[in-house]
Amino acid sequence: MSISRRMILAAGAALVLAGPAVSQAPQSKPPTNLDKAGIAIQGYDPVAYQTLGKPTKGIDTITAIHDGATYRFATAEHKAAFEKEPAKYVPQYGGYCAYAVASGYTAAVDPTAWKVVEGKLYLNYNAAVAKNWAANATGYIKSGDANWIDWRKLKKG
Repeated sequence: MSISRRMILAAGAALVLAGPAVSQAPQSKPPTNLDKAGIAIQGYDPVAYQTLGKPTKGIDTITAIHDGATYRFATAEHKAAFEKEPAKYVPQYGGYCAYAVASGYTAAVDPTAWKVVEGKLYLNYNAAVAKNWAANATGYIKSGDANWIDWRKLKKG
């Protein structure tokens, strides 16, 4: 047996004896844009965008957890509506900037730079980006949806 073959067999035996390698399993769900405390949308109420038509800060004592993210609400009624139908209220693209996702990367958002299109909440990096995005929302949504399907390929912004 050659030396290189012996080395390979010895290395393989060492790996078997050491046990399985510890690795990070790939995420099965797309990521959600959260702060260090696990709060989504920087504490803004996801229901208020549709029911009040404006960004509204949630209260830290009225919360719900959905897909590992903590959402805050301005009222108990908003929390109940969210818990009944979270998919209706969570921001698209995990709460990342809709323009960025459409362009192939992720970016933070300003919760006051938003738009609801066909009952879905889209957030953007800032007011200028939101205005640009809104001018061609249909096209950006089409691109964003296509990119989000394969979210693992998005560059972290």
